[in-house]
Amino acid sequence: MSILIADDDLLTVKLTSFVLEEAGYQVIKVYNGQDALSAVREYDPELILLDVSMPKSDGFDVCRQIRITSNVPIIFLSGRSQLQDRVLGLQIGGDDYISKPFEPSELLARIEAVLRRRNHDPLSPSSKLTIGPITMDPITHEVTVGERRPTKLTPVEFRLLYYLMRHPGRVLNTTMILEKVWGNGYDNDSNLVPVYIRRLRAKIEENINHPHYIVTVTNLGYKFEA
Repeated sequence: MSILIADDDLLTVKLTSFVLEEAGYQVIKVYNGQDALSAVREYDPELILLDVSMPKSDGFDVCRQIRITSNVPIIFLSGRSQLQDRVLGLQIGGDDYISKPFEPSELLARIEAVLRRRNHDPLSPSSKLTIGPITMDPITHEVTVGERRPTKLTPVEFRLLYYLMRHPGRVLNTTMILEKVWGNGYDNDSNLVPVYIRRLRAKIEENINHPHYIVTVTNLGYKFEA
């Protein structure tokens, strides 16, 4: 399995490459954003480790461009550990976000978790899901509401909406949502859920201040209503 590392820190690339190669992965190394995009086209890696602060296009821009044409798993590796950076990385299509410095064992565990979610993920359906007027398409990662034009969702947005739609009328609390949508390691990131709920509402609701489909149940959580 091939993994692309895109990072301008030579030491990080060297150490990360060693860890991955020892674990049996084939490693492709680049040191700026433009080369990362070229490597994605040339080598078609099965997972990408992406630094945020790189020359010639930063990691966020690289991720946005990759997501136009590819759903390859992307894990951000960054010294920028603020919540807003982590949220942004996930919002634009990242599958995970690891703050530097990190332990090799954590990196390998996160890689395995992302690949496991992608390969055996109950929140990644193989056929369309329709509840009421809302249809989700797993091939295009688009959602259609009634007669409106399809709207593109990021991988995390898709997983969240799918989880809500699989349990219509059921109140799902923040802990349940974090566990099912993001997986282990996000127990203390409860702010992620309301951020993504707002993003989904902006894409499917006619009035985000008076949502019809994704409803807040005060002090309990959220539920989907068709």
